Amino acid sequence: MIGRLNHVAIAVPDLAAAIAQYRDALGAEVGAPQDEPDHGVTVVFINLPNTKIELLHPLGEASPIAGFLEKNPSGGIHHVCYEVEDITAARDRLTASGARVLGDGAPKIGAHGKPVLFLHPKDFNGCLIELEEV
Repeated sequence: MIGRLNHVAIAVPDLAAAIAQYRDALGAEVGAPQDEPDHGVTVVFINLPNTKIELLHPLGEASPIAGFLEKNPSGGIHHVCYEVEDITAARDRLTASGARVLGDGAPKIGAHGKPVLFLHPKDFNGCLIELEEV
C-alpha cells in the first residue's frame, strides 16, 4: 500500500539557523520557507537525490510544533511521510485494521498541494506517520 518515502520531517527551534546549516555546511538544495496556516507550521524543503527533508517551525502559539519543541527544545525528527496512490482507500484500509487517523479523519491539503493524513504514533511504534496522495 505505501510507496516511496516522500520526506522526513524535522522540527527546528531556529529555522534560519537550520536552513543555513543544510545549505552551507551540507551543501544541500534548500527551498524557500512557506507558511502552512492550516497545519500551524512554516516548512522548508531540502531536496535530496532520493527524497526530501522537511524542516518544520511553529507558525503561531497554537502550532503542534510548538508543543513538540517544548518537549524537545533542540528539535528532532517529528514524522515520516509515505506516498500512497489513493489516500481515501489507504485511510479506509488502515482504520479497518484498527489504526487511528488524527483529526477528523478527512484528508487536508499539505505543503505539496496534495491530500495528506496523519496516523497516530501509538499505532506505529511511536512514529507519527503522514500519508500523502500522489
